Amino acid sequence: MEKENREIFISGAKTFGIQLDEMLLNAFDLYLKELLKWNQKINLTAIRSEKDIIIKHFLDSLSIIPYLPPISTLLDIGSGAGFPGIPIKMVKPSLEIKLIDSRLKKVDFQRHVIRNLGLKGIEAIHGRIEDKKIIEKYECQFDVAVSRAFSSLENLLFLGYPYLKKKGLLIAMKGRLLVDTNLKQAYKKEEIQFHLKKSSQFILPFSQHKRTILIFEKD
Repeated sequence: MEKENREIFISGAKTFGIQLDEMLLNAFDLYLKELLKWNQKINLTAIRSEKDIIIKHFLDSLSIIPYLPPISTLLDIGSGAGFPGIPIKMVKPSLEIKLIDSRLKKVDFQRHVIRNLGLKGIEAIHGRIEDKKIIEKYECQFDVAVSRAFSSLENLLFLGYPYLKKKGLLIAMKGRLLVDTNLKQAYKKEEIQFHLKKSSQFILPFSQHKRTILIFEKD
C-alpha cells in the first residue's frame, strides 16, 4: 500500500471511530494485493486503482460500523469480493459472519482471502439468498443482515426478512437517499414487517461520493 494511500485509509477510518493498528493495516494491504491480482483474471470489481479500492471498498465497508449495535451474528447479502463483510470481520473479530453470493468465482476469492488472513468465525457461502435450502438452514439466525450492492431495496427487504431474528436489523447501503414514498412502498408489505429505524447520509472520506445508510428493524 503506497504511503499516501495508507495515510488516506488511516485518516478515513478515524472518521468512523476506527483506529487501524499496524497489524490491521498489514492485513488490509494483503487483501488489497490479492484483490488487484485476482482482478486481472476475474472481474471482481470495476474499481482498479489502489486508492479507489481503499476509499470505495474498504472505507465504504467500514462506514456502517458506527451504526452496528452490540451484536454477535451478521449476514452479508450479495457480498461480491467480500464487501462489506470481510472488512467488518477484520475490525470486529468477535462477530460471527456469513457471506453469501451467487457467483462461485467471487465466493472462491472470498474463501482465499479468509484463509490468507487467518480469519475465524466467517464463512463464504455459494448460493442464492432466495434458495429454500439456504433459508431453511439459516432462518431467523442473524442479528443483522447487510447489503451494499444487491438488487432493489424492496427486493432486499423481502429476501433478507427470513434470515433475521425478531427485532433484527437490515442495513441497506445505498448511494443516495431514496424518496420517502419509495421507502414506504419497499417495507409496507403484507409478507414482511419492517419499520425504518434510521437513515443517515454522508460523503465518503476523500471523495465526492454521497452515501446513504438505511436501517430497518424487523417487527
